[in-house]
Amino acid sequence: MILEYVNAAWRPVLEILILAVGIYYTFNFIRGTRGAPVVTGLVVVLLGLSFATYILKLVVLRWLLGTFFAAIAVAVLVIFQPEMRRMFAQLGSQTVFQAQHQLRENLEVIVDACETMSEAKIGALIAIERTIHLTDVVESGIVVDCLATPEMLETIFFPNNAVHDGGVIIKGDRIMRAACIFPLTRQENLSNSMGTRHRAAIGLSEETDAIVVVVSEERGSISYVYKGILTRDVTPEELRSILTSVLVTKSRQRTWLDHVRNWIRQHLPALIADGIAPRRK
Repeated sequence: MILEYVNAAWRPVLEILILAVGIYYTFNFIRGTRGAPVVTGLVVVLLGLSFATYILKLVVLRWLLGTFFAAIAVAVLVIFQPEMRRMFAQLGSQTVFQAQHQLRENLEVIVDACETMSEAKIGALIAIERTIHLTDVVESGIVVDCLATPEMLETIFFPNNAVHDGGVIIKGDRIMRAACIFPLTRQENLSNSMGTRHRAAIGLSEETDAIVVVVSEERGSISYVYKGILTRDVTPEELRSILTSVLVTKSRQRTWLDHVRNWIRQHLPALIADGIAPRRK
């Protein structure tokens, strides 16, 4: 009896799980992006119009809404073009897992260097590569491929140095490239006082999952950009905290899908056995 119920119900359960996973990752993907307010407003308007057409039985408006839904896919592609590029790049890449102490040592190098350059008012632009290869987005730059140390970063960004202009790409514990030209953001609502370094940091984080750290040459302030969102004037302790949460904590978090998968592995054989046992009796 139980086996028949399982055979009849596994397809709907699978469909619900697929839809749940899709909805979960869609909302998680949209949340915090530039297009999130646009999507929220669009959903509210469409739900309101759909409810009105259903209550008032507005046939023409209902037909127009049905036709309009076909254009939503194109609108989503236009609104979320940078985010979708980042998402598909993440799906096509493979995360490299490192020991937690190694990750902490890597971020301490960046924090120490930024603190020293902030005190000396030395401008810097540092991109920390995660799952998306930044060389696919940044074609320029000089190959360095050396161990990342505070002294090396300070040397690269020292004024009048031949490679101090542009950004640096760090992958793991190594400086891969210097003097890189990052893509500038296309946001038009940014302050006119925002310099090229900050605009380049935002632009790179919009197209990749990198976290980018900026040190202002004029004020010596430290900022970081993650998922296209700029956070300015942070302390070294705050920078250490965000880098830890992104680079260390998230690398060891388990998603709820892992828990579901483990539960199925543990309990599904028992459920099947319970369904077969009554038949044998």
